[in-house]
Amino acid sequence: MSRPSRALPAQLPPAAAARALRRAARFVGRALPLCRAHTVEFFTRGLWQRLVAPPPDAVLEALRAAGPLARPLAAGSDDDIFSSAFCENSEKLINVHLFALAAKYYSLSSLGVCTPLEDVLEALKGDSEGATGIKPDEFMNNKKSHEVQVMSELVDSIANYCGIKQVIDIGSGKGYLSSFLSMQYNLKVYGIDSSSSNTNGAHERNRKLKKHWRAYQSRGKESLKSRSLEMANDRPVEHELNCKTINEELLNNANSLQNQGQVIVQDFVPSCGFTEMAALEANTETEAGLVTGTQSHETKLSEEVLAVLNVLPVDAVEDFSSSHCNCGELCEEEKVQRKMTSLKTKARKSSESNLYLPLTSCITAETELSDIITDLEDCMMVGLHTCGDLAANTLRIFTAKPEIKAVCSVGCCYHLLSEQFENQEECHDQVWGFPMCQYLKDKGWCCGRNARMSACLLPTESLFYRAVLQVIIEEIYGVTKSDRHVGKTFSKSSSFTDYVRRSLQKLELDDSKLPDSCIMDYYEKYKHRMNELEAFNMLKVVLAPCIEVLILLDRLCYLKEQENIAWSGLVKLFDPVKSPRCYAVIALKNQSCS
Repeated sequence: MSRPSRALPAQLPPAAAARALRRAARFVGRALPLCRAHTVEFFTRGLWQRLVAPPPDAVLEALRAAGPLARPLAAGSDDDIFSSAFCENSEKLINVHLFALAAKYYSLSSLGVCTPLEDVLEALKGDSEGATGIKPDEFMNNKKSHEVQVMSELVDSIANYCGIKQVIDIGSGKGYLSSFLSMQYNLKVYGIDSSSSNTNGAHERNRKLKKHWRAYQSRGKESLKSRSLEMANDRPVEHELNCKTINEELLNNANSLQNQGQVIVQDFVPSCGFTEMAALEANTETEAGLVTGTQSHETKLSEEVLAVLNVLPVDAVEDFSSSHCNCGELCEEEKVQRKMTSLKTKARKSSESNLYLPLTSCITAETELSDIITDLEDCMMVGLHTCGDLAANTLRIFTAKPEIKAVCSVGCCYHLLSEQFENQEECHDQVWGFPMCQYLKDKGWCCGRNARMSACLLPTESLFYRAVLQVIIEEIYGVTKSDRHVGKTFSKSSSFTDYVRRSLQKLELDDSKLPDSCIMDYYEKYKHRMNELEAFNMLKVVLAPCIEVLILLDRLCYLKEQENIAWSGLVKLFDPVKSPRCYAVIALKNQSCS
């Protein structure tokens, strides 16, 4: 199918994307000592004294003053003004207010590198109207419902624009996005996840969805009966309508619906509409109105029934039992009924156009999708909160495989990204999650795991417990490094003493030689410095969006470097209050790519 003549929205030029990346990298580079610091080592390495000049109370006050209500710096400000936030010699942070304003200045919204979602949808859809149906909050929580509803509309618009019906959902999890794309938008979706438990969960969710549908089915039938009787009572019977005319129009409508791929409504009409209406000879005008007035058919049904009809796939529907027709022209009726049955059979055979198939497989940059999906055709790849390297690998597969015409990827879990320059040993054959673009590769850029973890805002008391525990481990047990982790011990502990003992057991250290009084002595020794840890953690949180900017611009610039990309951009999809990882990397290939 050829692509519509509608123009896509203006995209950020490659030079502008590269310039924004360089500016963000310059600022983050100055702040890297803060970013890379690990709060576990806060007391043992004296991080406050090494990295921050002002006292903690002054830092917290400055951050509050530069909060959401503070006036941001004007666009186009000289980047050099931010250099005074840090001391040239000691690299300590000395101007917290300027530091906070700079972090705002280098956010995605301030850099002006994003394309508005509304512009993208308007360009992709043109004058066409979106699909209507039940909302996903029927089956998922508010956060997931918001994400699925917004992203599925965009994915469907891209698929229609590119003339494709197959979607590959990478890191599909329990299939929330995949199943909704299939049901609501009649797309054939392959959901691929590395976890078999997630794949099994997706199957189970589909089973529950079909069970949920049966309740709607029963209510829908009653609603149609009620509506039919109401219309018969409200309107007088006019001229007699020949049953043959009803049959012919029904058949024409059924053929029309099949040609449009609207199998769901077709499935409903013959089993409930046709046989019952033909039997109601006294209400022929009502039946004719319901059949021939297809353009206003939806307005004559209850909103609840229509919503479900619009969203559920053919194989989720169980046939109503058909009653025999009492119409006078029975032979003609039987002919039409046989034709309708044949059409329904063909429709079911072609129902693969809106399947959702969960698959279990680990996706890497070298994955051959044709080995996993035997009927791979022109398609698009999507990913809703794909973790770590999976988001980067999705983009790499997209650029390498000609059958993949578009991609829409929302990444997350940046702390799980692999970095090419994080470790000294180079593995030339390995494909890394960061960096992707040539500029950052040439610079040997490395964020570090602690920097990528900056967005994780943990309770101050939890951080404090862990930092003091590290002092105990090093001073009492002489352990400075361990392969074992404490994990989520804080949430299971009743007190600091309980936390220390549980943690020592997890680390396989003998806690019997450590009396409770000794543990509490450490607590009292550092208790008054808890505000330092709070202020330090807030500095890292302020920097977190800048780390995300670097990662997302790296991915965008990688796409801009490819020759077969017609359009690429960053789009803010979700409300960040509901879904903090709210930015999508989107790209469409040149139409000639095949």
